[in-house]
Amino acid sequence: MTTLLRISQIETLEGQSTVLHDIDWSQFESILEDLGERRSTRIAYLDGLLEIFMPLPEHEKTKVLIADFVKALLDTLELDFEGYGSTTFKAKIKRAGLEPDDCFYIQNNVAMRGIRKLDMAIDPPPDLAIEVDVTSKTKFDVYRVLGVPELWLYDKSLKIYVLQQNEYVEAEFSPTFGNIPVREIIPQFLELSFSAGRSAAMRAFRAWMQTNL
Repeated sequence: MTTLLRISQIETLEGQSTVLHDIDWSQFESILEDLGERRSTRIAYLDGLLEIFMPLPEHEKTKVLIADFVKALLDTLELDFEGYGSTTFKAKIKRAGLEPDDCFYIQNNVAMRGIRKLDMAIDPPPDLAIEVDVTSKTKFDVYRVLGVPELWLYDKSLKIYVLQQNEYVEAEFSPTFGNIPVREIIPQFLELSFSAGRSAAMRAFRAWMQTNL
């Protein structure tokens, strides 16, 4: 008699990923349930291909800092938002699902207030998603299929991608933040945080916003 392994019995080491092929939707749902919500791994799924990856500490620290800078910008500009962190976004009809490093509802913040259980059959995708490409290559196709309009990718530099005619196009400026040069300033203060610490970098960033915005 063969005993099947539960997915939670498979160990994914820091900085590595486990790739599973030919996973149908019911299996994907079962695997998510088996993994549970209290975990440090992230997933990306598209058309039967499932990747489970374990971020490095460097990855987690960087994504938290970038998200903090985004929140500070949104607050300073008095733009209402709802933060959804690494929520699992999945759409059965599109056979796609993933957990971003961080994400925000900005244009659609009102529609998402008080939402306790996400249903992408009726709820919109996040307006802005952030990926730190240290441990796993960003799943552009998953984001594209889910229809996320703006995607930031950080890998030593910050790149902004905007969804146009169902394809991502690199942009100089963020549609969310207009002519604010976020591609230049966020990496600058991110580097400062590595040398002077998070608190000093945030204070310097707020001072920059006070002077320039």
